[in-house]
Amino acid sequence: MIRPEDEVAVYLYAEHVDMRKSIDGLAALVEQQAGQSPFNQTVYVFCNRKRDKIKLLCWERNGFVLWYKRLEKFRFKWPGNEAPEAIDGGLLNQLLDGYDIRPKAPHPTLEYTTLL
Repeated sequence: MIRPEDEVAVYLYAEHVDMRKSIDGLAALVEQQAGQSPFNQTVYVFCNRKRDKIKLLCWERNGFVLWYKRLEKFRFKWPGNEAPEAIDGGLLNQLLDGYDIRPKAPHPTLEYTTLL
C-alpha cells in the first residue's frame, strides 16, 4: 500500500465531510473553508460523520491524487477540533493505523493556599 512519507505536511479538516464529494468538491473545501491552496505540497485529510471513511487529497506535479480508505468494522479516532489542524505524515500514518493522535496532557496542576 502507498502511504505518505513521514516528512510530508498534512492538514486535517476538522469537520465531517460528505464522502460523495470527489476531487473538485474537496478542493473547494480546502480553498473556501480552510483558506488554503489545494495546489501546495500538503496532504488534506477528510473524514465522514461515522468516522469509518477517510479521504486524502493532494496535488502531485500535474494533477490531483485522491486516496480513500473505508474501515469495515472499526472507527478512526478522528481528533477533530481537539488537535492541531497541521500534522506530519508520521502522525497521519498512525491515524490511518487506528491510533489516537490527540494530544495528551496530564491533569492540570492545582494550587491551594489552605486546606479549609
